[in-house]
Amino acid sequence: MSAADVTADTAPFFSSDSEADGPEEQEAAAAAGRRAEGAEPAEPASGVSPVRALLTVFILCYINLLNYMDRFTVAGVLPDIENYFLIDDSKSGLLQTVFICSYMFLAPFFGYLGDRHNRKYIMSAGITFWSVVTLASSFTPREHFWALLLTRGLVGVGEASYSTIAPTIIADLYVGGRRTNMLSVFYFAIPVGSGLGYIVGSQVSNVTKDWHYALRVTPALGLFAVLLLLFVVQEPKRGAVEARPDHHLRQTSWIKDLQALSKNCSFLLSTLGFTAVAFVTGSLALWAPTFLLRAAVFTKERPPCTEGHCASSDSLIFGAITCVTGVLGVFSGVQVSRKLRSRTPRADPLVCAAGLLLSAPFLYLAIVFAELSTTATYTRLSIGTCLLSRLSVFVLTSCLQYVVVPTRRSTAEALQIVVSHLLGDAGSPYLIGVVSDSLRRNDSFMWQFRSLQLSLLLCSFVAVVGGAFFLATALFIERDRDRAEKHVAAGETGAGSGAIRISGTVWICRTVWISRTVRISQPIMY
Repeated sequence: MSAADVTADTAPFFSSDSEADGPEEQEAAAAAGRRAEGAEPAEPASGVSPVRALLTVFILCYINLLNYMDRFTVAGVLPDIENYFLIDDSKSGLLQTVFICSYMFLAPFFGYLGDRHNRKYIMSAGITFWSVVTLASSFTPREHFWALLLTRGLVGVGEASYSTIAPTIIADLYVGGRRTNMLSVFYFAIPVGSGLGYIVGSQVSNVTKDWHYALRVTPALGLFAVLLLLFVVQEPKRGAVEARPDHHLRQTSWIKDLQALSKNCSFLLSTLGFTAVAFVTGSLALWAPTFLLRAAVFTKERPPCTEGHCASSDSLIFGAITCVTGVLGVFSGVQVSRKLRSRTPRADPLVCAAGLLLSAPFLYLAIVFAELSTTATYTRLSIGTCLLSRLSVFVLTSCLQYVVVPTRRSTAEALQIVVSHLLGDAGSPYLIGVVSDSLRRNDSFMWQFRSLQLSLLLCSFVAVVGGAFFLATALFIERDRDRAEKHVAAGETGAGSGAIRISGTVWICRTVWISRTVRISQPIMY
């Protein structure tokens, strides 16, 4: 068995082959050597027992699930909210835009706090704030839609305080392949939680005949999560599990980092490609259930929403689609990329391009022919979303890791996050709403459906543009990868900065500014 085979076998299916942590056998041998020399302490280096560490991961996964449930509950009851406040599509799109903007700009701030203060207490305060604000939003009076917008923005503040810090705790509990496995489990809560947001929100609204109650589910579960954090989770020692030498690279100034990144064609083009992914997924996440409901009303399969409550199964079905395509997409995307790497070093950008370009016709057909067949529409939408949000997002992270030198990766990925949010899902829900309102000639059910249908066609166009950016990335990926490897080889002999770096990456996530001592990846989309 070759060395490459060992790496592939020991790395989890959602880890990066290009950035693997190394075989577990080597870690076990090193640990045995330290024990034989008496250098390894009797208790875990993190200061947390194995049982409590496992409980901590489960608790953090539970909170991450609630995080995404809360984020997509509003989308699951959006038709009810529109009828209650009598708002148009542009104002509806703002509900997602204000949340993403506050989340995006405040995440680095909470990452800074998480580096310097007790992370458990920061998360507890953030989740308490998020739960209270979400509960308060459910009491917004009919004439004060601005209050709902304000509270949704404040929810982003609370979620930023959790999602930027939680991965660093897991990183301080585990090392090597076990860390990758635990982080992968943690991030699997994203598609599952997103789907549950649609399902729980719509079903609670259907049972109670009032959309306000849908926003009161996650606050109660969030307060329970705070109790688990305070009484079960133990703050691990920062970086203690990283007590082994690593490569030392020369640190450069932030300005020089930006100058170097501006010359990295693979980084620039892949960032534009991921911005297209964020644009499309952000639009579909908010508008897909509402569009499917309007299609059913237009074809008279369902009665219109005239009493302030829209009894629809579309959010339930779309939520199930989100869960299933999320799990299938993660697995299929990583496996396809892994097999192609043995044939071409351009596998990662090509897989991303294929995901976007293949999703475009399925999304186009699902949108254009939505009124003809409900079953066919859901089938096309399932295939399109699976190709789009999974094959592209989770493979892209690996691609970025090896075209940027280690000392610039956090800066590169943080810039990619800001750009993709700012030009992608922060504004796309609002833009779709504005275009829909501008195309609507009257308030008939036909034009409510047609105007949103035409505006959502932007998603197919943007997907094709994003695929073109990834194809262009494939032209430069080998050159930029060679440059990064040569830079690392030269830097190993230079003076080190003494910073600790996590060499492993998790494919189903993207890096945010969360720690000076640990670099973990964090997702954005949805």
